[in-house]
Amino acid sequence: MESKLVRLRFAPSPTGYLHVGGLRTALYNLFLAKKLKGKLILRVEDTDQKRLVENAEENLIKMLDWSGIVFDEGPHLGGEYGPYRQSERLLIYKKYYHQLITDGHAYPCFYSDERLENLKNGSLSSEDATIEDTIFKDFDKKNILKKMQNESFIIRFKIPRNQILDYNDAVKGNIKFDFSLINDPIIIKTDGFPTYHFANVIDDYLMKITHVIRGEEWLPSIPKHIALYNAFNWSPPIFGHLPLLLNNDKSKLSKRKNDVSVDSYIKKGYTKESLINFLSLLGWHEKGDRELYQLNELIDSFSLERVNKSGAIFDVLKLQSFNNHYIKSYPFNILKNKLNNFIPKDWELTEELIDLVKDKANTLYDFTDLLEFVFIKKISFTKDTISILKTNNAIPILILFKKYCKLDSVAKIASTIQKELECSPKSIWQVIRLALTGENHGPSLDQVISIFGADKVEQRINHAIYQVKT
Repeated sequence: MESKLVRLRFAPSPTGYLHVGGLRTALYNLFLAKKLKGKLILRVEDTDQKRLVENAEENLIKMLDWSGIVFDEGPHLGGEYGPYRQSERLLIYKKYYHQLITDGHAYPCFYSDERLENLKNGSLSSEDATIEDTIFKDFDKKNILKKMQNESFIIRFKIPRNQILDYNDAVKGNIKFDFSLINDPIIIKTDGFPTYHFANVIDDYLMKITHVIRGEEWLPSIPKHIALYNAFNWSPPIFGHLPLLLNNDKSKLSKRKNDVSVDSYIKKGYTKESLINFLSLLGWHEKGDRELYQLNELIDSFSLERVNKSGAIFDVLKLQSFNNHYIKSYPFNILKNKLNNFIPKDWELTEELIDLVKDKANTLYDFTDLLEFVFIKKISFTKDTISILKTNNAIPILILFKKYCKLDSVAKIASTIQKELECSPKSIWQVIRLALTGENHGPSLDQVISIFGADKVEQRINHAIYQVKT
């Protein structure tokens, strides 16, 4: 017997930016699709027309493309199971909700303009509306479809009663749901658009989706979705719900405490390799303590069995560590090209300059701060810096530094100065570094002097002496 082709989908809503949690979901779907030699589909779930954001779909596709996620089908690619935007599938949904009504699994609820206004302004709660709508459960099939042509309505799905759903999740394991605790959900809204629950089930079935890998926040939807599959007499796909991403305090990751958009991390100078590597390990890890992976290695290693049940901390410091690793691993030409969007246009970066500071760069954006001392014409010393220089008797140190600066190394110069002035090595090093860079910490002074050259070194020393004197 021919094996069933594995098909997975990533189905974002174009209501804003691509969330880092969404990117992790897309990555896990990619890993599993490629691992099982299946197909990955992009579907745009744009049924919530009030929340749509202009150009959001294009931005989502752009971010996914930046991440290296390649789809086999989608709104930008086409395919035999389209359309891939839910807003273009309304006639398909109409066919299936009519079928549910005819079979007695769903019922229309009729809404006057006054009742719609009461819902809109909050004088009628959704819970109260749900209770009131039970009067529509028993209806005359002969007249109901005609009535729907002339009046405003929603469609509710009949949740089976007095049943327990014994469900096995590919990540969470066995979970039980009591259908008696679930209200009949709305599946078609008054504007004719389907809700998430209905469109999701119809599309996954018609697009032959075999595995639905999505965030844990959708786990409470499972009984509604399984009940819909049963009502159509369809076999549901394999479901797997991924653990939540958490802040350091273990609250759900949110933009109130962290940046959560992929675009934000790109603009801050995080690399594709680091973000993918970092997100992939938030909730999944193979045996052992390995942490560094290329994309193809993640595909080879991934399995749903190794996905954690509990939430994962989004540790920005850990992400910075990954980013620093990949920054240091880039060849000069690649790194220089990546830095073009993060440094002033008039800076000319050499391999020597990049090597000078890349060990300290947690992001591409850091290079501007780390290299600024090289490109500024004159250092503007703060009051605190002047105070430190004066306290450390800087002028004699700097005068002797100019005298001996042709010695082999700063260490030798410092040793010679120490013998003549009987001051501490720490004072000598601090004065020289402040005079040359304006900073208390930084790269090797021997490297700095080599890059500056004799004229620039003398200029910086003279400027520091002048600042201390005045």
